[in-house]
Amino acid sequence: MTQKMTNTFRFGFASKLAGVAVSGALALGLFLGASAPAQAAAAEAPLKHVAWSFSGPFGTYDRDALRRGYKVYKEVCSTCHAMGMVHFRNLAEKGGPEFTAAEVKAIASEYKVKDGPDTSGEMFERPGEGKDPFPSPYPNDEAAAASLGAVPPDLSLIAKAREGGADYIYSLLNGYEEAPANVHVPAGGNYNPVFVVGSGIIAMPKPLNDGQVDYADGTPNTAEQMSKDVAQFLMWAAEPKLEQRHRLGLEVVIYLIALAGILYFATRKVWSDQH
Repeated sequence: MTQKMTNTFRFGFASKLAGVAVSGALALGLFLGASAPAQAAAAEAPLKHVAWSFSGPFGTYDRDALRRGYKVYKEVCSTCHAMGMVHFRNLAEKGGPEFTAAEVKAIASEYKVKDGPDTSGEMFERPGEGKDPFPSPYPNDEAAAASLGAVPPDLSLIAKAREGGADYIYSLLNGYEEAPANVHVPAGGNYNPVFVVGSGIIAMPKPLNDGQVDYADGTPNTAEQMSKDVAQFLMWAAEPKLEQRHRLGLEVVIYLIALAGILYFATRKVWSDQH
């Protein structure tokens, strides 16, 4: 696997240069902490476990949470991160946010997508369409690294790339705190004991703050709630067929129970006839 593929599966919120608003940089950039090593080892913080609606064999995604999570991704995360394995049309599919076709068309059109060449051989930009994947905000990895100091990872599979999945994302976003006396935080760094890759030191400041994203459905837009919503949205991005798998599993269990019952009574019948 190439280094580029490796970076894709390393998760984090990448910080922009000084002066860029935090609200424009929800860079789930766990990878940046590795470039700011701690002078003393930090204790690993346990993950905060959430009673997710999609947990368990009968779990399903919360459609409202997925829609709110998309809004957090759009307004904050997408400034630095792409989701190259998720297409706009996926937002309308069953088992996901289930936006209408008109809503998906409007969402896609807000993005600029590079296309071409045209009849004159030139590349051009056009509004996004349902067939397009979520684009990167940078033309290439070199441009991203020059702006952020590292290449921000694609978020398509990030919930599957870290042990703990949605719990990890939620815990990281809510894990910022003051560093212990024995942990040195270098200039530009922040302390988050959930981020064990960087020994608790992460370059991204706390990315979500109360009131940062407006929710049209009246849900309290606290940092904790936004963390839950975007964690569930990224879980869906990584597991878009989760509900279908759960339904298939239930059907298989029912079939096996029925088959076991038929075999049981058939066996009893066979043995009773022999006596």
